[in-house]
Amino acid sequence: MTWRVHRRAGLGVAASGSAQPDTVVDMRLGLGALAVRIPCRVVYVVDEPDRRGFAYGTLPGHPETGEEVFLLHRHSDGHVELTITAFSRPATLLARAGGPFARWVQMAMTKRYLAAADQLAR
Repeated sequence: MTWRVHRRAGLGVAASGSAQPDTVVDMRLGLGALAVRIPCRVVYVVDEPDRRGFAYGTLPGHPETGEEVFLLHRHSDGHVELTITAFSRPATLLARAGGPFARWVQMAMTKRYLAAADQLAR
């Protein structure tokens, strides 16, 4: 809820606050002038006894149009599971031209989020 998973996954993060409805987060992937800008807005939060997380939707300037959900679920046996669900389509010419590479980047970032969450859980 505080963007630690995103930062640990290698993104630069500038947010107007923790993940709450309408929070704007401007992430960056890469360095300097080559960094890709990834602006999003939190669209909803899940805050239940055994489930916690949020979803954000892309904002203008994001290379894709879509949403991504990060949801932690604590099972009755104490096992904790993080589920990341994303749906999107290219929003820029560069993303459209990237085709399979753009999908690969999205899958690689999901793996980085999961690895970051695993590190933070230890």
